[in-house]
Amino acid sequence: MSERSSYILFITDQQRYDHLGCNGHPVLRTPNIDAMAAEGVSHDRFYVASPVCMPNRASLMTCRMPSSHGTRSLGIPLNHDSVTFVELLANAGYDTCLIGKSHLQNVSDFDIQIEPTKHREGFTAPPDDLNVATRSDLDNDTYQYERQAYWDKPDPKVPIPFYGFKEYFAVMRHGFNTGGSHLEWVKKNAPETLALRGRDKQFDHDFTVPQAIRTKVPEEHYSTTYIANRAVEWLEARRNNNKPFLLMVSFPDPHHPFTPPGKYWDMYKPEDMVVPAAYEADDWDPPEYIKVAERDRAKDPNLGQMEGYSVAVSKQEALEARALTCGMISMIDDAVGRVRAAAADAGVSENTVQIYTSDHGDHLGEHRLLFKGAEQYDSLTHVPFIWADPKGDSGTRTDDLAQTLDIGTTILEHAKVEKSIGMQGVVLAAAGGAGREAAHIQYETQRTQEAFGPRPRVHSIVYENWRLSMYLGKCPNELFDLSNDPGEMVNLWCSAKHQDVKARLVERLAELEIAAVDRVPLPTAQA
Repeated sequence: MSERSSYILFITDQQRYDHLGCNGHPVLRTPNIDAMAAEGVSHDRFYVASPVCMPNRASLMTCRMPSSHGTRSLGIPLNHDSVTFVELLANAGYDTCLIGKSHLQNVSDFDIQIEPTKHREGFTAPPDDLNVATRSDLDNDTYQYERQAYWDKPDPKVPIPFYGFKEYFAVMRHGFNTGGSHLEWVKKNAPETLALRGRDKQFDHDFTVPQAIRTKVPEEHYSTTYIANRAVEWLEARRNNNKPFLLMVSFPDPHHPFTPPGKYWDMYKPEDMVVPAAYEADDWDPPEYIKVAERDRAKDPNLGQMEGYSVAVSKQEALEARALTCGMISMIDDAVGRVRAAAADAGVSENTVQIYTSDHGDHLGEHRLLFKGAEQYDSLTHVPFIWADPKGDSGTRTDDLAQTLDIGTTILEHAKVEKSIGMQGVVLAAAGGAGREAAHIQYETQRTQEAFGPRPRVHSIVYENWRLSMYLGKCPNELFDLSNDPGEMVNLWCSAKHQDVKARLVERLAELEIAAVDRVPLPTAQA
């Protein structure tokens, strides 16, 4: 057995912190993930670097903030010039494998949502190659590996290493509509399943929440099972292999659409879910972006059936979304149990750190919203994080602040591999580090929205028991007291008695923004 530790990193898509049994969910059963928590350290204050897939996954890989690695929003592939912590492990002799969702590149062919530049009459317009201030090749052939058009080619294979992964079993998109290696496997091994994958092929049901689809795809051919099967096979093949490894097991669920297959569909009942406080608060005055969402939904009840941004929902719809999400998480928990058992059976678990996290959360009815958007509520930014080191602490919890970009630097430190100059993640206490004093969160989106304006940006800080967010655009800034108002219902930005707190947080946020300014590339000479 190698003296160096190995690592299994489980990551889900769009799972809130509170949606695990070990994190206090009153109904959801996650015995396998709970067992991992019992063997390690659970973080109660773990935050994303950005509450949306591509930027936060790029932060995971690069150990850098979105403003530094450049994947600031959805739609910007992670530049191949970026060094990843996976590359550093591979260079140090680690076997590296990604099974499941990557989303470091674009997966759709939808046009960008940025309005075209309107040039003034009488002015010379720049040509296309001078129209944007930075030249880029982010749409060349090497950034197309997660688009379906690439996988429609004969015998598609993603060139490796893929951002440092020497093996990559791709699962693109969500629900019944996953692509990549999973779809290729279905075509060869279960072609009859192809006819069951349509939105119009689902079983009848009485759920009304947007994107509730009772898929006919059976459990054994669903993406969660495919990922678990490949991970089990990969671990079984490592029997008597002494090389250390990093295995990333990345599930597309519980991201919408809500499609738990088979027994997982009705495993949980909407009436058993906790009702979000916003539906019970008679005196709550919602912010303008929620009022806009409610007006939009009233005008178009079908809004949200194809949308991926925040949409207003009724209490019943919120409870349905929660029940179906729990079903998808239970399926993930069963898959995690299988992978953990395979690691033990292959004889590698005694020297393998097992890690569990998610790339961001979901409103799931908090503040009467569903999905995610420019809002910076805890339900979107706060995710699970478990570090289970068989040679470390077990059954403990910590309220130390930590973030997604700290995962890679902590793994590198634990593996005794030096990080690259310019990596911004810190080392968590689990690997002997000091952790961080504040969480720094950056969000940007292409989409013009009535309440937020064109291409809104919002940067946040979580410091002590406060959350402060500053919006670039139309939306008012926010300050919440997380101790006395954990549901973030009362914005204290304009409160006279909280101006000192606000000033202190603004100053701290400014310091974090300065620290996040890129310090690479390095100078090439003294001057």
